[in-house]
Amino acid sequence: MASPEWKISGDYFEACSCDSVCPCPTSGLAARPTQGYCDAGLVFHVERGSHGTTKLDGLSFAVLLHTPGAMIAGNWTVGVIVDERASAEQREALAAIGSGQGGGPMAALAPLVGHFAGIEAKPIRIESTGMRRSVSIPGALDIAIEGIAGAKQTEPIYLDNVGHPAASRLALAKASRGHMHAFGINWDDTSGKNNGHFAPFSWSSS
Repeated sequence: MASPEWKISGDYFEACSCDSVCPCPTSGLAARPTQGYCDAGLVFHVERGSHGTTKLDGLSFAVLLHTPGAMIAGNWTVGVIVDERASAEQREALAAIGSGQGGGPMAALAPLVGHFAGIEAKPIRIESTGMRRSVSIPGALDIAIEGIAGAKQTEPIYLDNVGHPAASRLALAKASRGHMHAFGINWDDTSGKNNGHFAPFSWSSS
């Protein structure tokens, strides 16, 4: 049976274990992460969207990943957390989108994934104000980022025309904290040096 067509749009942000600015987007994922490995949490809040006839407005999901070396070398560990508030149908839809099993941008990364660690449903609390973004997922993910101001102090510096699954134009940010403990991935950093990004995103199954 063919997967349903879907389309979602909203706000995305992430933090990773690399120092800011992360070398991955500007190297085609070929650069060595600054710590030698990469732990990253990508968070998506769906403002509008549907998966077949299932509405997804107002729901969130997160993709957590670990790469043991350069991202292009593969052998990623990936897990997906879906919004606990979602119905069974909505959880299934978010899981299909976040894992790539339903097509779309995450499906393009499938050859790099060596271990898909599973899907969990948890409460996802996102806060967004100006250039600041944060998320709290109890027992799994706690990250906070702030955009790096450009010439206009109220706007971030951007990376444009980059190959990234979330968006081709990313705001640069630094993470004030990063804590990830899920799917066998453990990362803690409060140095303020870690990389972050945020952007509006628009995904579809085709």
